[in-house]
Amino acid sequence: MSDVVYDAGALIAAERNDRAFWADHRVRLEQGTIPVAPATVVAQVSRSPRQAQLRRLLRGCDVASLGEGTAHRVGRILARTGTADIIDGAVAAEAIARCAAVVTSDRTDIAHLLHSAGTDLPILDIDI
Repeated sequence: MSDVVYDAGALIAAERNDRAFWADHRVRLEQGTIPVAPATVVAQVSRSPRQAQLRRLLRGCDVASLGEGTAHRVGRILARTGTADIIDGAVAAEAIARCAAVVTSDRTDIAHLLHSAGTDLPILDIDI
């Protein structure tokens, strides 16, 4: 499995210029993997046009929009878990749709969503 979905923790690590994160991101790009950043995650993290590192990261990512089909998948995942975090739900839905690993600082919530959807996709932890 080479596909990967970035949660907010990954984008925050990029903005903070975390060297370990940037090294991992560079390796993914060199291997031909284009990470996915759901648009909801970008909205959660984007606060200023001066976030140069965030914009640099997003140039190397596929920013996945939240269309109607994805929105319904997110809603079903959240209903199964009795949770309401649309951003985490969007990350889980993208990961499931792409059979992708998730890079996150929120392992517990993401694992809960993935497990409730009946999948055991890899979760890659990042400290922020």
